[in-house]
Amino acid sequence: MTTHTQKSNGTTRDEEEVSMFARAILPLFGKVPTSKLRKSRTPKEEARQQANSTAAKAALAAGALALPPGALGWLTILPEMVGVWQMQRQLVADIAALYGKRAQLTPEQVVYCLFQHSAGQGVRDLVVRVGQRTLVRRASPRLVGMISRRIGATLARRAFGRGAARWLPVVGAVGVGAYAYYDTARVAATAIELFEGVVEIEATETEDHR
Repeated sequence: MTTHTQKSNGTTRDEEEVSMFARAILPLFGKVPTSKLRKSRTPKEEARQQANSTAAKAALAAGALALPPGALGWLTILPEMVGVWQMQRQLVADIAALYGKRAQLTPEQVVYCLFQHSAGQGVRDLVVRVGQRTLVRRASPRLVGMISRRIGATLARRAFGRGAARWLPVVGAVGVGAYAYYDTARVAATAIELFEGVVEIEATETEDHR
């Protein structure tokens, strides 16, 4: 997945892969998931419990999708990632609920929590941290597209490693599952850090003028 083959329409394979990942990220900017959880007196403790449970489920799901060997396994890379993202989105919503901030949760916060640790440059325009205060931008459609492509470019570069794991079905699946567990734990850590502080939402959508 790292070739630069020129297509008949003038695009390269790399560009097509970035676009593919970017399109998969766009739905994450949609309506945030609901949560059945209520505000907790011990939100960090319960958030970590939720994180452990979700991370285990993500590891099993990702590992199972990584089992098909060889070329067939390449076709499961994006479905695996999207499936894990859906679990992580729900986890962020649940952690927000535990901290009593479910009503304040925006798609921008969800995307920030999902990718801050793995594609920090991609989400740098969404959140500004000042001590314990966090200002969350409301992203315009243009900014949503820009951020999706930035994250997509990072994920496309890393997709080769995921694809290579498919050639070692059992060992590769274990590695993919372990990474999904680690990745989900990092998402939870970002969400806990975010919701423990004061979160302020920008009043209006803004365009990126750079």
